[in-house]
Amino acid sequence: AAAGILCYVGAYVFITYDDYDHFFEDVYTLIPAVIIIAVGTLLFIIGLIGCCATIRESRCGLATFVIILLLVFITEVVVVVLGYIYRAKVEVEVDHSIQKVYNGYNGTNPDAASRAIDYVQRQLRCCGIHDYTDWENTVWFKQTKNNSVPLSCCKAALSNCTGTLTRPMDLYSEGCEALVVKKLQEIMMYVIWAALAFAAIQLLGMLCACIVLCRRSRDPAYELLITGGTYA
Repeated sequence: AAAGILCYVGAYVFITYDDYDHFFEDVYTLIPAVIIIAVGTLLFIIGLIGCCATIRESRCGLATFVIILLLVFITEVVVVVLGYIYRAKVEVEVDHSIQKVYNGYNGTNPDAASRAIDYVQRQLRCCGIHDYTDWENTVWFKQTKNNSVPLSCCKAALSNCTGTLTRPMDLYSEGCEALVVKKLQEIMMYVIWAALAFAAIQLLGMLCACIVLCRRSRDPAYELLITGGTYA
């Protein structure tokens, strides 16, 4: 179960980051997600080993189980550290690339970057980098010459919004940069908390396995009972 949840968390990070990948260039930001999926897959195999070793009361199997759990625990600690490192880098990455993404917007024949901007503005309910006036400095705005921003800037509750700057009350007032940074940092926090939670589970697993090992080592060896010169 723990392995399945870890893989789900890693996959969720991949899927969500795919919607925002145009706003950061450092692919290493996904390293924590890759590690946590690998850990989840490994944890499933480890769980099977632990169950079999416990059922068969194998000291060697339980010892192997404890050692591998310790390695997984160390890996999850690494995930937490990397998560915090890349969480701090998100703001720098987005700030470095968002201006380029907005300047490359093409509303008449939207490419992947243009679709990403429209998606972000609708999902996060924002407009422009800092506010809707940022669109006035883009190549797309100067080429269209209609004094309007993309329709993705229009508030969802309005059906007759045209994106014109003469009606700013129809547009989202908050910029997208801060919201994109916040969203990506929240996603990274999911990875961090998942790694911490399951690191605690690993500790519990190691503790239980060690208790079983200690009890097995203290069990008295079987002795032959001799009655009347015969083995009983």
